[in-house]
Amino acid sequence: MARYIGPIQKKLRTLGLESYGVYTTRKEKRGNPALSRRRRITNYGLQLREKQKARFLYGVLEKQFKNYYEKALYMDGITGDNLMILLERRLDNVLYRSGMFLTRKQSRQAVNHGHFLVNSKKVDIPSYQVKMGDKIQWTEKAAKTSLYQFAIENSKTIASAHWVSVDTDEMSSTVVSEPTAQDGELVVDTVQIVEFYSK
Repeated sequence: MARYIGPIQKKLRTLGLESYGVYTTRKEKRGNPALSRRRRITNYGLQLREKQKARFLYGVLEKQFKNYYEKALYMDGITGDNLMILLERRLDNVLYRSGMFLTRKQSRQAVNHGHFLVNSKKVDIPSYQVKMGDKIQWTEKAAKTSLYQFAIENSKTIASAHWVSVDTDEMSSTVVSEPTAQDGELVVDTVQIVEFYSK
């Protein structure tokens, strides 16, 4: 199985997350609390959970995620911060951060269907690394779809990230500055991820 397609709420509970886009964790109905056992999580378990959490939130496969880590390892600066920056610069994430989509899964699907141009060139690769100054536009054909109208409605209520400028007249997004590690998912402990791969 390439990506998780099961119950979102169950996955959120497993990873210790309260929300993911429009999804929130449902409270489980438990029996007698005195009879329930809490399993102690080892250091390896904590590291593994943080890695799985990052992979789930950004929708990245294991091999691809490890490639991001290895690339971050050889970049200047802190490895964990570099990892988050690489994940934030993914095309599907930039579109999600623009406020046009409710989840990264939606934006990734739109990219896969070839609905976007980056600097006037068609790009259908969700992992495409966007740089500062890049302009992302809808294709002429995509602008006639219901998905385009969906994006317009979302952009009215969802604010874009400070490093992404959105032109609501033509529904285009421009990366005005490089994202930082603090712009990433703060619920992810990158220190644990670095320790996981350092073994």
